[in-house]
Amino acid sequence: MRRYVIRRLAQALGVLWAAYTLSFFILVLLPGDPVSAMAGAGMDSAPVDPARLEALRHAYGFDKPVPLQYVDHLGRALTGDFGDSVATGRPVTQLVTEALPQTLLLTATGLGLAFLLGGGLALAATYTDRRWARQFLLSLPPLGVSVPTFWVGLMLVQFFSFRHPWFPAFGNDGPKGLVLPAITLAVPTGAQIALVLAKSLLTTLDEPYVGTALAKGAGRAHVHLRHALRNASLPALTVAGLLVGQLMANAVVIETVFSRNGLGRVTQAAVSAQDIPVVQAVVVYGALVFVVVNLLVDLVYPLLDPRIVLSPRRPQVVTA
Repeated sequence: MRRYVIRRLAQALGVLWAAYTLSFFILVLLPGDPVSAMAGAGMDSAPVDPARLEALRHAYGFDKPVPLQYVDHLGRALTGDFGDSVATGRPVTQLVTEALPQTLLLTATGLGLAFLLGGGLALAATYTDRRWARQFLLSLPPLGVSVPTFWVGLMLVQFFSFRHPWFPAFGNDGPKGLVLPAITLAVPTGAQIALVLAKSLLTTLDEPYVGTALAKGAGRAHVHLRHALRNASLPALTVAGLLVGQLMANAVVIETVFSRNGLGRVTQAAVSAQDIPVVQAVVVYGALVFVVVNLLVDLVYPLLDPRIVLSPRRPQVVTA
């Protein structure tokens, strides 16, 4: 177990390094000059003194060769120092840590709603005896996956904010302001969880042990929830761990649609200004959340299915 956790931590560090390195070189290769953009914005797009541009490039280290910039930035990032924002001059760590709690709250609420909606839909579709009801319920997840996330958000704002003013359309206005963005975020994720869980439940319900439990007098609901659901939940749990990255990316779009303060608005401003330190910090923090959640998912496997043994290579199922 300890060797497995150490190996997974080493893999997580590798993922963080790869995310940081790729984002650095992609941003460096983009056309444009962040120092010129920063100086031009501060002087109302008037011509900028070349001597001042050189001074700014020297101050932010952009006058060094790209490999030296990479080594310098990576060394400081290892200590948690991502430097100062090129656009605002504020410490990058401060910018990100101020915005991160709102994005994590939105992502966690969206993931919780996705589990409730997707899990409830899969359970209802696989429990009902009526064929038409099962076919109708099983047709909903593909619809949820295919609908664009931003369109769902705009429709929710139209009906529940403009036509019926029950929830605020924009801003971080307490718990009520979280409802519409979280539902928008949960719809595609919950649909994917419902697809995987419903398929896994239908397969599990055909297993011989389910028929044996029913023949011994166990209630249908008891077998469905206590036996089949527990064994069928592993694929859905794996998918949920992988969907965390997608949730973080969708949260960026959702925060823009609902004008919420968070990493989305910070990322949008940083990309527009080619603010390399801020974009890299956002990428690293997002990758950190992704690898931590997937590590927790791997550690939960043996709790759901004791046959699974954590090996240094990957979780394995021990068969009799």
